[in-house]
Amino acid sequence: MNSRSQQSERKTKAARSTASAAVETSRLVFRPVDRQTWPDFAALFEERGGPKSCWCMVWRATPGEAKARDGASRRAQIEARVEAGAPIGLLAYCEAKPIAWCSIAPRETYRPLGGPPAAPDEKIWSIVCFFIKRSWRGQGLAASLIEAAAAEAARRGATTIEAYPVDPNSPSYRFMGFVPLFEAAGFREVGQAGARRRVMRRTAARS
Repeated sequence: MNSRSQQSERKTKAARSTASAAVETSRLVFRPVDRQTWPDFAALFEERGGPKSCWCMVWRATPGEAKARDGASRRAQIEARVEAGAPIGLLAYCEAKPIAWCSIAPRETYRPLGGPPAAPDEKIWSIVCFFIKRSWRGQGLAASLIEAAAAEAARRGATTIEAYPVDPNSPSYRFMGFVPLFEAAGFREVGQAGARRRVMRRTAARS
């Protein structure tokens, strides 16, 4: 096979892959984590490569909880919040299987994140973490998670969505997302949190 034929074949395979991804993305369903969906959340985190060491407690832990840094303790801490009915975030599903996670909750349920004070009557919900299964990365799922998370927050009374992304070349806090991703989703920068994290906001979308 000559180089031109090989190049054509690669383009064909790429096009098929893109089309397949688009079809799969159209079948995504988003659900908040609650008592009913807790088993799916736990299964996603406990899979190989899942964030089962932190359980998305890094920004949530109280001073007392922070003393217990093992995965089992953190799992119990986040489960207690779900059992109490506290919002913690959103799962993405494809064909009834959980494939991704976005942590979004009222800002006051996290440790101080570095954002400016809320205005009178402003209800701020914060996006602080993403986890996407490796096989689903690079397909635009993070952008879909942002929109679904913002819609869920707005449904529950949020007026402002706040995020704390970093530049794409940042060596840390990458789990909080990247600045260009949030810029494309309509967020604007309103401050800096620490040396690397930006504070970005947008008005919560309402249906």
